[in-house]
Amino acid sequence: MAARDVLTKNQLSVLEKLEAASGPLSAYTLLDQLRERGFRAPLQVYRALDSLVKSGFVHRLESLNSFVACAEPHDHSHSMTAFAICDTCGQVTEMSDHDVDHRLDEWVRSTGFAAKKAVIEFRGTCAKCRAEAA
Repeated sequence: MAARDVLTKNQLSVLEKLEAASGPLSAYTLLDQLRERGFRAPLQVYRALDSLVKSGFVHRLESLNSFVACAEPHDHSHSMTAFAICDTCGQVTEMSDHDVDHRLDEWVRSTGFAAKKAVIEFRGTCAKCRAEAA
């Protein structure tokens, strides 16, 4: 993960909003929340998000078309990150495991497939919401 002190003002603003959020945010929600800081166009948000994703500060949740701040101080040089997304409260839990990554990488290579990245998303109900529903 790159150092925060190299982030632009826009990147830092987007990252701060994602870190303060209680769940994932879309680019347009971020734009609405950042208008007071001078954001006027979606392109400003998308450029900041693209850089933040590339530098490992932010993850894109494919199934929700939204973004979350990276919750783990791990190395992003590997290719696999998994997320558990609660459909009830929106909580997102991030998981990265070298052993799981290694096993999946071996399996993919054994098929002859050349993977660029992998994002695994589990959708369901978190323990807190399950307990409240019981």
